[in-house]
Amino acid sequence: MKSSQTIGFLDTPDIEQLNSALLALLGESRVRCAALVDRSGRLLTAAGDTGGFDQTSFASLAAADFAASDQLAALLGEPEFASLYHHGDRQSMFLADLGGWAILVMLFDAGTTLGLVRLRARAVMPRLVEVFEGLARREREMPVVRMDEGWAAEAEDEIDRLFGEE
Repeated sequence: MKSSQTIGFLDTPDIEQLNSALLALLGESRVRCAALVDRSGRLLTAAGDTGGFDQTSFASLAAADFAASDQLAALLGEPEFASLYHHGDRQSMFLADLGGWAILVMLFDAGTTLGLVRLRARAVMPRLVEVFEGLARREREMPVVRMDEGWAAEAEDEIDRLFGEE
């Protein structure tokens, strides 16, 4: 099973790069919506028509779906399932792992085909992984800020003072 990577802070240029890739993907694949969800269930960004559903809950459930598939893969002796596909009467969903960093989620209807969705997803996935790897490099290069000894006790004392607990 592939380990998941942690995604820290995304700044505006990061979001713009991710959104640019998702918008291109929307046009090329004719999907209704494309989203990026980190492996813990946090919605990173989305493009297209979400249909008005709760995106926070959706992101959490999509990550849980992928985590469950990781466990199923392990039970079957597979290192992982790199993608998932769910087919409904009116809508379908394709999910793909992005190097353990995030999950690409694509929602589509009869206006496109699974083959086109998978083809276009495969084409954009290296670009998305590259953005996440750049984030990781940037975070590794950031200086480590050390807190003074006793900072936690001082913070706790200040919180107690603010809430009147002595």
